[in-house]
Amino acid sequence: MSQKEEIVVFGTEDILRSLCDSVTKVLSIATQGDIRYSGMVQRITKTCLKPDIGCFVLFDGGFSGLVVINFSSQAAMELYESYMVNMGMAKSDLASSHTSDEVSNVMGELMNQIVGDFTGKVARELQTHITQNQPKMLALNKQVMLSVDTNLDKPEARRVTFFTGRNNIFYLELAIDRTEFIKLNDFEQHEAPDPDELLAQVNAAGAAPAKAAPPASSSEQDDFLKSLGM
Repeated sequence: MSQKEEIVVFGTEDILRSLCDSVTKVLSIATQGDIRYSGMVQRITKTCLKPDIGCFVLFDGGFSGLVVINFSSQAAMELYESYMVNMGMAKSDLASSHTSDEVSNVMGELMNQIVGDFTGKVARELQTHITQNQPKMLALNKQVMLSVDTNLDKPEARRVTFFTGRNNIFYLELAIDRTEFIKLNDFEQHEAPDPDELLAQVNAAGAAPAKAAPPASSSEQDDFLKSLGM
């Protein structure tokens, strides 16, 4: 490589930006709303599940990490209602509380779509592979600290603020190993799926939301959180 050639480095903030773009893309298509995120990012030391709905996904492979999204009840209900109405459901048939199993199922499925879109971009843009577990969605009345990032060698954590179309707020937190991807050779990226095709996939997946991400029982939640060192 000549000195004039620019070395392309893909670091933590680039990975975070890619994840944030997946959040806005999937939620905007699924809800037909305007989802956006702040141009500022916070450095944090720990990731937390916070009220009213907390959702997290672990991923591993080319790099390891944890994604947490904390929804206020207002943000969760707005996204849930918009998604279901966009699917053709009548408002009168929708759940009225964010603690409903149906709301948790739908939000878990949307989280699954977000991370799926993100892992696809990782494969295309970084030429590596990561896998994810089934999203865990919990209705909470108090903050829960996640210590899973202690399993990372050199953890870095970030928090980003998101806004819904009605200006309700939710937060994304990302904890990953400190890593950099350096481009050695040029390569062709496969084109991203067409937005209409993605919407069709989201709608098909959401046709039976009760089967998408069933909430864990109290004992299952306790066992899972205990496995995270909590």
